[in-house]
Amino acid sequence: MIKKILKTIGIIILVIIVGINVYVITTGKTYFYKAVRYNFAGVDDYQLFENRVLHKSTQPQPWLISRDFNRKPLSDKLEKKLDSLKTFAFLVIKNDSVVYESYSDGYSASSFSNSFSMAKTVVSILIGAAIKDGKIKNIDQAVGDFLPDFNSGGKEKITIKHLLTMSSGLNWDESYASPFSMTTEAYYGSDLPKLMSSLKAIEEPGKEFNYLSGNTQVLALILAKATGKHLAEYAEEKLWQPMGAENDALWCLDKKGGIEKAYCCLNSNARDFARLGKLYLQNGNWNGTQIIDSHYVAESLKPANVINPMDGKPIDFYGLHWWLMPNVSNTKAFYARGILGQFVIVVPEYNIIIVRLGNLKGPKIGEQQSEVYTYIEEVIKLF
Repeated sequence: MIKKILKTIGIIILVIIVGINVYVITTGKTYFYKAVRYNFAGVDDYQLFENRVLHKSTQPQPWLISRDFNRKPLSDKLEKKLDSLKTFAFLVIKNDSVVYESYSDGYSASSFSNSFSMAKTVVSILIGAAIKDGKIKNIDQAVGDFLPDFNSGGKEKITIKHLLTMSSGLNWDESYASPFSMTTEAYYGSDLPKLMSSLKAIEEPGKEFNYLSGNTQVLALILAKATGKHLAEYAEEKLWQPMGAENDALWCLDKKGGIEKAYCCLNSNARDFARLGKLYLQNGNWNGTQIIDSHYVAESLKPANVINPMDGKPIDFYGLHWWLMPNVSNTKAFYARGILGQFVIVVPEYNIIIVRLGNLKGPKIGEQQSEVYTYIEEVIKLF
């Protein structure tokens, strides 16, 4: 009896496996095998993909080192939080000088590490640069002006602002667990333009907040069309070179010679990631050079005029691809964030930039990552 049951179970499993393989092969979703093999994204995944290089600045600008550098030990509360979330890089910059810096697990000030969704913020910054360059009129410009696929089917209503505020109404599947989701296909697949062309408008744009990585990927297609350059090339020109990046960066591609995974996968280090915070702390100006118009910076850090479908209220936590904290330790902050707890946090009142890189994130409090409160509160007390 038991042998018969086991045999039946074995047959069922075999049929499922065969069925999945037939589906994968007939639909062309062969990325499925890579997704199953690697299971979940990791901070060193640049080694799995082709990459395009952002070359380090020909005029590097090292961060100043404070006279109090690493003299103050972190609080027990902060240490425990960093340890529990497997942090391998923690950097604090105040008044344009490094006051604290630590690395572990073989990572250093020059190690590559995946930004994950912090790359979304970089794409927003590049939209600002393209507007300043006159390549894009403004954020209210229709996506269809750049991408023909967005001139019908309801997509003609979508503007760049809708993409930036995560209110496009597109049907992107933001699932990280399913091996067949759009997000998984974008990460492990090899044809991002084809995937983007399959998007459909299913909701009225500009109404509700719905966090979709596909929005950022569409923005990257707009940037490529508007500038005539690969995303990494434009990022090198507008950010890595003028901001004095000390190390090369890598942006993962969908295939050799392909396009960047714009919604994620910019690989750099804590010190160079911190430059993004300084740029916005200085209202788009980098040591006298206006890279992004200050009006765009201000708009980026203003809550988007859309509704949170979870409670039906206007959101206060998201701008133009920046996360906002309207009240933390009686001050305001904004930050870029990645799925494994990658953060570039800016606290303007205290002239502080915090960068945290690691392998785990904490639970959410509403739409905020809970550990960000700890990072800000404890750093403000210490420095």
